[in-house]
Amino acid sequence: MKRKAADSGLLLVALVWGTTFVIVQNAVAFLPPFAFNSIRFFLAALILGVWTVFSRHQKKGQKRNERIWHKGISLGFWLYLGYGFQTVGLVYTTSSKTAFITGLSVVVVPVMAAFLLKQRLTVSSAASVIMAAAGLYLLTGGSSLAMNKGDFFVLLCAFSFGMHIVMTAKFASGAPVLWLTLIQLAAVSVLSMITSLFLENFRAVFIWEVVLQKEVVIALIVTAIFATALAFLAQTYFQAYTTPARVALIFALEPVFGALTAYLWANETLGAKGITGCILILAGMVAAEFPFAKIVKKRKTKEWVNS
Repeated sequence: MKRKAADSGLLLVALVWGTTFVIVQNAVAFLPPFAFNSIRFFLAALILGVWTVFSRHQKKGQKRNERIWHKGISLGFWLYLGYGFQTVGLVYTTSSKTAFITGLSVVVVPVMAAFLLKQRLTVSSAASVIMAAAGLYLLTGGSSLAMNKGDFFVLLCAFSFGMHIVMTAKFASGAPVLWLTLIQLAAVSVLSMITSLFLENFRAVFIWEVVLQKEVVIALIVTAIFATALAFLAQTYFQAYTTPARVALIFALEPVFGALTAYLWANETLGAKGITGCILILAGMVAAEFPFAKIVKKRKTKEWVNS
């Protein structure tokens, strides 16, 4: 029952992330990406900070895990790298290739979990990630995989997001969720700000004509509250009740929700490849629950008895 609730919660997270793509795209036309992320994650951390202060369980949570700062900063580091590499990669490659290569985290997570968490790579997981990867490929237009500098950065992004999912699974169990989420969001904000100071025009953050643009205000409110504070809080909590492979697979639905949102808000059409990709990703979700091993074992047992 808890696993079903966890899957539903993570599916809602993927829905939120997918539907915010359009408004974030509008906002970064006014604010540099790292500057936008620094404000977004700062506001999200501030919201959770206030929540934590007034939470009845904050002191109990602090005593329960003395290494919470180390865990939170580690998660924040991988999350920052994921967003950072993806942003840099977009400068040198296409958005369709970026979406597909980022989605390769669906494939690398089970492999990482097998090596780092000693979790067995099942037939169901293998089949589901293959279908999800194929679906992402078609959904993003089936672009060529010729590797260039931008593609390499986005590939690092996929590994970073994959590591974030795996490390969240490792750290989330038994940890105070509010503190773990708060610390990692604050870490992303600080690291993004430092990067923006060196690589971008961070002064735009202090120009009210820019910050108070309608697109920027809406994007910051929606992403800080729903797509960051509540979304990562939900991810950190629900991952204690499911596996990293299933989390990655559920998050593979993010571009599906993004495509649907783009169709409804921007009148963008999916086309035959996009629709086929959506179907394959959904099929991957079903395959994750399909008992391949049990059926094969049952069939072999039946053949042995009949012989």
